[in-house]
Amino acid sequence: MTAAITLGWALALVALLFARNSLPTGVRWWVWTCVCGVLMGLFGLWYVPLLKRRRARMAAQRAALAESEESEAQLSSEYVSRDNGSNTVSSTETPGKSTRS
Repeated sequence: MTAAITLGWALALVALLFARNSLPTGVRWWVWTCVCGVLMGLFGLWYVPLLKRRRARMAAQRAALAESEESEAQLSSEYVSRDNGSNTVSSTETPGKSTRS
């Protein structure tokens, strides 16, 4: 899309340069508008692929970081709790009190 628009500005610039002498002085600024359009289009053609590569590189880094965090979480989840969920208190946990009534 950017290439098509840049090509359009370039064609308009060529047409205006051929008709430059027959243009009234009040509309000759259109030549500079076309020059700016071509320059911004060329900048876009250079910058957009650069931006896409950078975004892809950052996404790959985020994915690698998430993967390493996931593997660390799996290693730490190997811990097995000895708690069986019981609410009873053993006699060893309450010193001085007997469990017999």
